[in-house]
Amino acid sequence: QVRLAESGGGLVQAGGSLRLSCTASGSIFSINTMGWYRQTPGKQRELVAAITSNGRTNCTDSVKGRVTISRDNAKNTVHLQMNSLKPEDTAVYYCKTEVRSRAGLSAIYWGKGTLVTVSS
Repeated sequence: QVRLAESGGGLVQAGGSLRLSCTASGSIFSINTMGWYRQTPGKQRELVAAITSNGRTNCTDSVKGRVTISRDNAKNTVHLQMNSLKPEDTAVYYCKTEVRSRAGLSAIYWGKGTLVTVSS
């Protein structure tokens, strides 16, 4: 079993910054893509940013230039640095990882979510 521990959410004023972190632990042989998604009530969960095991990144257009995703492979941790936050960034942010077990099986895991609230 794999567990994801998310941290870093909270309340921030517009224009401020937050750093989200997610650490995976448990039965892990390797981790492929790690990413952050967000969801607001009544809307589908959407990708914010993702990073592959070799460091290739992508992010949604609405956050380009404002977020940086990075990972520490030795610690099975992914970080999302968010700057110049806007009220429309308010959402529950979820960590998603693709984990490969020692048996060679891959599975997707989601964190429980961390709330980011940006006040105007």
